[in-house]
Amino acid sequence: MQVKTFDNTMELDLFAAQLFADTLKNKPNATLGLATGSTPVGIYGKIIEMYKNGAVTFKDATTFNLDEYVGLSPEHKQSYAHFMNEQLFNHIDLPKHHAHLPKGTVPDLKAECVEYDRMLSEQPIDIQLLGLGLNGHIGFNEPDQELQGGTHIVELEESTREANARFFDNLEDVPTKAITMGVGSILKADSILLVVKGADKAGIVKQALQGPITTEVPASLLQTHKNVLVLVDREAGRLL
Repeated sequence: MQVKTFDNTMELDLFAAQLFADTLKNKPNATLGLATGSTPVGIYGKIIEMYKNGAVTFKDATTFNLDEYVGLSPEHKQSYAHFMNEQLFNHIDLPKHHAHLPKGTVPDLKAECVEYDRMLSEQPIDIQLLGLGLNGHIGFNEPDQELQGGTHIVELEESTREANARFFDNLEDVPTKAITMGVGSILKADSILLVVKGADKAGIVKQALQGPITTEVPASLLQTHKNVLVLVDREAGRLL
């Protein structure tokens, strides 16, 4: 596991975006694992700039997102499908049918989990982008006595819902469940890029990277992966 610390988020975002561009230059039909939330917004902005400057193309790429809320349609403004369209997909040349997110509104959610894992097995992820939750979650894999390896339905912790409430009108509007790629699926990626920003994440960064490997801190399981690069700003990395 390698850790790189940046003095400002602009440098961090540009570095991360360049990693994705380099991946596509080396393998135009690469499979990219993508994340949502506030952490990757700047990265996606830099990727869009690179695309508009002709530095990268997504026409042969495939993407898989980590998760989606259960109960929110792709058209809902707080769905992750909508987020990805607004923050990235609408601005690049990725074919729409090459962009995959778990579907949180299908009648049979268990079947959707099985189907998502099937697609992942057929197109292994070359580089997986991750953020880090305050409780150590990656994707929506919340702390627990045991974790599921494959895509599954998860009950969101209150702390997670509170952290995401800023995107909704009020806490009651935040869904209580999500469909998420499992930790086992995440760890199958060829390379993993963990990006963490902000002073409030410093404690969990230290636990995840230097603490014991435990399902109570899901991100600590990244210590078992052979190819993880961690990008942090000064504040997030101040305890390392």
